[in-house]
This record gives sequence, C-alpha cells and structure tokens, in this order.
Amino acid sequence: RSHSMTTRLGVLLGARCGASAAAARAAAAKRHVASASTVRQALGTATAAPTMLGTEAAVGQKLHGWTCERVEELAELKCMGMLWRHDKTGAECLSVAQPLEENKTFGVVFRTPPESSNGIAHVLEHSVLCGSRKYPVKEPFTELMKGSLQTFLNAMTFPDRTCYPVASCNLQDFYNLVDVYLDAVLHPRALKDPRVLAQEGWHYEVEEKDEPLTFKGVVFNEMKGVYSNPDSLQGRTLLNNLLPDTPYGVDSGGDPREIPNLTFDYFKGFHERFYHPSNAKFWFYGDDPPARRLELLDEFLRDFERKEVTSEIPLQPLWAEPRRVEHSFAVGKDEDISKKSMACVSWVLSEDKPNLETSLALSIMDYCLMGTPGAPLRKALTDAGLGSRVIGGGLYEGLVQPTFSVGLKDIKETDAAAVEELITKTLEKVASERFEKESIEAALNKIEFENRELNTGGLPRGLALMFSAVSNWNYGKDPFEGLRFDAPLKALREKLVEKGEPLLEGILREKLLDNKHRLTVTSKPDFEESSRIEAAEKARLEEHRKTLSEDDIEALITATKELREMQETPDKPEELATVPRLELSDIPTETLKIPTQIGRLGSAEVLRNPQLTSGVVYVDVAFNLRDVPARLLPLLPLFIRGLRQMGTKKSDFVQLQRRVDLATGGVSASPLISSKRGSDEPVAYLVMRGKAMEGKIDSLMDLMGEIATEVTWENQSRFLQLAKEAYAGGRSSLISAGHVVAAGRLGMQTTAAGWASEQMSGLSQFEAVGKLIQQAEKDWPAVEAQLRELQSCIFKDACVMNLTADADVLTRLDSHMETFLKRLPEGVASSPFWVPELARASEGIIVPSQVNYVGKGANLYKDSDYK
Repeated sequence: RSHSMTTRLGVLLGARCGASAAAARAAAAKRHVASASTVRQALGTATAAPTMLGTEAAVGQKLHGWTCERVEELAELKCMGMLWRHDKTGAECLSVAQPLEENKTFGVVFRTPPESSNGIAHVLEHSVLCGSRKYPVKEPFTELMKGSLQTFLNAMTFPDRTCYPVASCNLQDFYNLVDVYLDAVLHPRALKDPRVLAQEGWHYEVEEKDEPLTFKGVVFNEMKGVYSNPDSLQGRTLLNNLLPDTPYGVDSGGDPREIPNLTFDYFKGFHERFYHPSNAKFWFYGDDPPARRLELLDEFLRDFERKEVTSEIPLQPLWAEPRRVEHSFAVGKDEDISKKSMACVSWVLSEDKPNLETSLALSIMDYCLMGTPGAPLRKALTDAGLGSRVIGGGLYEGLVQPTFSVGLKDIKETDAAAVEELITKTLEKVASERFEKESIEAALNKIEFENRELNTGGLPRGLALMFSAVSNWNYGKDPFEGLRFDAPLKALREKLVEKGEPLLEGILREKLLDNKHRLTVTSKPDFEESSRIEAAEKARLEEHRKTLSEDDIEALITATKELREMQETPDKPEELATVPRLELSDIPTETLKIPTQIGRLGSAEVLRNPQLTSGVVYVDVAFNLRDVPARLLPLLPLFIRGLRQMGTKKSDFVQLQRRVDLATGGVSASPLISSKRGSDEPVAYLVMRGKAMEGKIDSLMDLMGEIATEVTWENQSRFLQLAKEAYAGGRSSLISAGHVVAAGRLGMQTTAAGWASEQMSGLSQFEAVGKLIQQAEKDWPAVEAQLRELQSCIFKDACVMNLTADADVLTRLDSHMETFLKRLPEGVASSPFWVPELARASEGIIVPSQVNYVGKGANLYKDSDYK
C-alpha cells in the first residue's frame, strides 16, 4: 500500500510515500526558459487597485483573504515568487508564477513532529486519504486515477513533516486534485470512523473465538517489512541516536512494537493539533492564474480561526564526546554471518541550519569526498576490502541540522573499529594534503550544470523546487534561499578556484575531524533476533487475550467482520458521483506532439527533437541487444556498470569520472526491455545517454565513444568490487522489495521481455551474480572473455540516435555524431531474439523478513479475451 523513497533520504531518514494506488506517474517536464521581462508582462504591473485583476503582486497587497509579504524575482528560474500570509489563519503560501510551465504543481506541508514511535504521522498520512467531508468514498485516490490526467499524486511522511503534493498539465484536472487534497487533509472521514485507523494503522484481528489474536494494519505490516531490512534498520538506529533530544529520536514511520500503542483519541488529537491552516505551508508553481490559487485556498481556510501551534523542531545540542551504539538484525538460519556486520560513522555538522554558501560548500566537499567511485573517502573504503559496499549516503541537509554519514556493509564484526579508523585517517589525509583542484572544479561544474538544467527526471519540476524551498521553510528560514544558487556558487568558485583558498579543508576539519558530535553505529547479525521478535509479539497478544472476556472476544470477531465488510462493500453510486472527473470538454482534442525529425547518418537512424533546452544538448544512443546470447543476460547489468567504472585505455576510472564531470552534465547507460504489442519478440536495447552544453559537445561524444570502444576489462579486483556491491544491493532488495521480486518472477513466466528483465534484475540475476563472483575469483580470464564478448555483441554503428536540443543547435550536430559513429565497429544486430520456455508455476521464496509478499499475474493478451 505504500513504499519508501529510493533516495538516501528514504534509506537514512525513513521518508514514507503513501498510497500506492496513487503512485507517482510523472513524465519528465520539458525545460522552458522565459526572460524576467516576459514573466513580469505575464504577471502584469501593479496598479492602484491590484485586487481587481488578481494577477499582480506587491508587498502589502490584499487579495482573497491573503496579504502579500514578499515578492522576489527568481533569476535562476526566470520567474517570480510571491509569499502570502492568510489574514484569518496565518497560513503561508509560496506562489511561484511560471507562465511557461504547463505542469502545474501544488503541495501542502504540515510540520508533524512525532512524540513516540507509534507511527502517528505515517498512519495519519494514509488515513486522511480514505475519504473526506465532500468526498465520502473509501479510496478517493483510486477514483481520482480513473478520471484524471495527473502527472503526480502521492503523499509523504518525513521525520518532521508530512507533504501532500499533486501535479497536472490540465488546468481543470489540477483544480480537481487540489480540491480533493485540501478537503482530505482538513476534513478527513477518518476522524469520525475508527475503522479507518484500524485499517490503515493497526487492529486486533480474530475470526473464531478459539483462534489466537493477531495484529493487522497497512502501516503495521509495511513497517514490519521495513524493520526486516538490515539497511533500513541500521539507518533508523543511526538517526534516532544521532539526534536523540529531538523528534528525530523516535521513528515517524512507526516501530511495529510501538504502533499498537496508538489510540483513536491520540489519532484525532494529533490531527487537531497539527493539521490546521495555522501550521500549514502551501505551494503553487506553474502557469495557472496566481489569483485563483489564493481564492481556492481561502474557500477552505475561511472556516478556521488562527491558532497557536507548537510544532517548531528543536535543535539538538552538540555533544562534548563521541558516542557508540550497537544493535542486532535478523538473518536466516542458514546464512554465513562471518562478514554480515555493518559499521557507520555519522556527524551532526552544525548547531543550526547553515546559510546558502556554507550549504553549497558542504555539497562540494561531499562530492569531493564521496560523490564518485574515485573520490578519496569512497575509494579508500572500497579498496580496503573490509566490506562489500559503502553505506551512509554522505551529506544530508533535509533536517533542521545537516548530517554526514559513511560506513561499510558486510564486514567482520571485529573490523568495525578498523572501518572507523580508516574513515578518520582518510579524512585527515585529505585535510592535510588538500583536495585536488580538478576535483573541486568538477564538483562546481556538476552542481552548476544540475542547477541550471533543472532536469528533475520523472519528478515534476515544481515538486523538486517545493522540496528545496521546504528544506528551509520548514525550520523558519527563508524559503526563497533554497531556490537560488548563482551568487553563492560564483563566490565559491572565486574562493576555491581563482584564489585557491583552503576553504573545503577548513570545513572538513571543523565539521568532521574536530567535531565531537560523532556517532558510530555497529549492526550485528543475529540468528535468534527474528525468533525473539516473533516470540515477544506472540506473548504480548497472549497477555492481552487473557484480559478479555468472552464478550470482548465476540466484539473483536464482530469488529473484524465489519472491517472486512466495509473494505469489500462498494461505495454507493451517489458517493462515487461526488469525486470530480474531467469532462471531454476539459481535454484537448489533440495531444501535444514533439516535432521529431527522422533521418539517417550512415547506418544509424537519427531522431532529432527541436526543444527549448537552454543550450543543453541531450544525446541518447540505443544499441540493439538481440545479438547478446541468453547466457550472458545476467552479466549485462555488471557490464553496464563497468562501462563507467572500470576505466578506459586513456583514463583509469577516477580520471574518467573527473573528465565527465568537468566537460558534461553526465554520461550513463541502462538497459531498455519491453514487450511489443502484437508480437512475441521483445524490444531490447542498451541506451547510452549523455548531455552537455553545445560548446562541449565534442568532449561529450569523445567520452561516449571512448567508453563504448576503449573500456578496459583487465582489472579483476575492480570488477569484483563492483560485483560485490551489486550483490549486497540485490540481497537488500530481496528483503525489502519482495513485491518487485514477485512481479519479476511472474513476468518471466508470461513474456519473453519479462523473462529477459528477470534475468537482468530479479532473483535469477541475483543468484547469477553470486556464482559470477566465485568464478571471477577462481577463473578471471573466463569472466573477462564474457565481458569482451558482450562488448562486441552490442556496440555497432547500426544504432538509433536520439538528439534533443534547441532547433538551431540541432543543425550543427551532424559532424559530431558522424565522428562518434566512425569509432564504432560496423555491423547490424541480426540474431534471432531469445525464445525462452515460459513455464507457468507457483513458487515460494524464503527470506528473513517479518512480512510476506504475495503476487499473482497473467498475460491478459493471451490468457483472456482482453483486446
């Protein structure tokens, strides 16, 4: 029903994303640029009677129950931002008017500091989305999905706040989403119906009077899965103990041992305290009319009075001495635990939120230490051979105080002290010998490129900006500061590059080496931990049952039955009719078409997409995988990883990464496997992607050609490092993402594409990597030969090139592409595709977890009359 964010934020801090029925489905937004004058013209010029039009903004202006407190030109975003305060409730709204952004975004954020690990914030995030005053259906999310063009629809619980963001390119759809969300958070049905808490949080379940009691509940079960994952448990232990005197000292997601302590009265009281407009921060971004934003909000907020809400996040006093914590995690009875421990060292970096320049300096230091496989701290930990994978994530600034964490996974228990010592010695060496100038320049270029490009991938751009603003705004700091970078980056470039000041070394010494607020967490495997957890839960349930009379048992049986009936009873037609849906008249009769031009350069097919990209050139090169033998498919993900991390004939992997970051916005590769409608054959490509400013396109294509044709495979120890990292990550996924594993196993039984995908990313690939590691240790020439075979099967000049850039730039790219294509071997992928035996069978996979994952699937095109 919900899933964690995949960023280090989710791993370390436990942000929870709710309601899979409304899982993110965002399309990458196009990069638009408007001049400041264009934005001002769109907003209008302030007049003596600004409230008449409602599209202008001036400090002190009053409009629809709001007063404008600040108007800021956001030069980096080429748009305007206005901070409004609601006159009656004190709510704040940051309204960013971007006339050329059709993907409109809205969000409401409440500070929700938890007082215990009963999961209240997480349970409430789920529960408010289970019907409301205006929309009394059980699952408005599900109903919205049936009649919405949303590009994002979700909810997220962070350690100190809860966010409800939506996005859509369709204006009426956008208004529908905002209306449903506002009614949900301010007037949820859950406050009047205890069954919602029982369903989403926890309840006692029993169907017959002689049966034992069990705990059930969406969040309860979800968090049992989270607590079964050693990586997640380690991250939570670290956070709770690093900032113990703050709300971060408990788990906002909920500890399964504490969730059954959550009562309905506390549930209602928490909503009453924190889900109030006086504690709310609203966000808008896009091309929707700014005045209508305020009017729409006031329609909801006018029913409330201003209220004093105590929700400020207290600061953690810094320690005088470092601390240590140990904890255990469950492992299977048959596992080898000789190298299954983890050690992680973490610091709180300051007493308060740093200013923007310091924050960017910390980001540069983080990149120079940890940001690439060749960065000194990451490389030292990897090369030491103590563990399989670097953990911790480095710098995180999403809380009231910044933190830095680093460690190793899969170490011997006795090596925990050695890991800590290696971290300290490496930091001391870097501080003494200084960061390399090229590394600093690469970090500055990468950070500046990412900020200017503002390519947020599948996340709507407005949401990424909202999170940036909230990382300050949530703590009483300037929300506009999180949307700027030009001036501080310029100042840092002058200090670090032009003047060569030892600024980063000073920060490293102050924030890390001389900082006593340091915590070392050691995580140890324990065969008995799972049994202890199960026994404790069973004993708790048995003790409670002893306190129940026969009438109490009958009441629980009745409650179990009624909850199930509620879940299985369809909503009434008149209730479903309340959920807004788009009319045909709200939908454009034609879809937006990208004017793609199709042509050829030699043997390559070339797609040219003229788009406004601010001078950035995007190059995708797709190489057909049909010549790859089926036996080599499990090796393909490691091959792809090695392309960037094994080095080339010209550069080792450290130098290669630096060259990429100095000249480009990045080079990557990934597989693309898909079924093809009307055919049993899959679509299968390896796609290399790169991006750079037009002036650096020569460097970009040279690097892409070098990676494809000159990668070196001789370094056995480096390949084993990559393989062991992949194996450790795969094992973690087996435990924490069992639904993904189940879906993969079902897919491999139904289509050739599903089978190929599972060979490269599922249980089959995980098992194959384990065997491959053993083979690489014993017979490296055989593995190296397989890698070279893959290279010869894939990289051929008969490829597909996809170019996206400003229209005039596209006309100047052909010579660069031709130079790249000439480096590739001639040839066309012509082998028949893989024809696996798609045997249907039920399976069970045993993993050390407190929860089960179940999947069921079929090929609708072949197993039914679906058309």
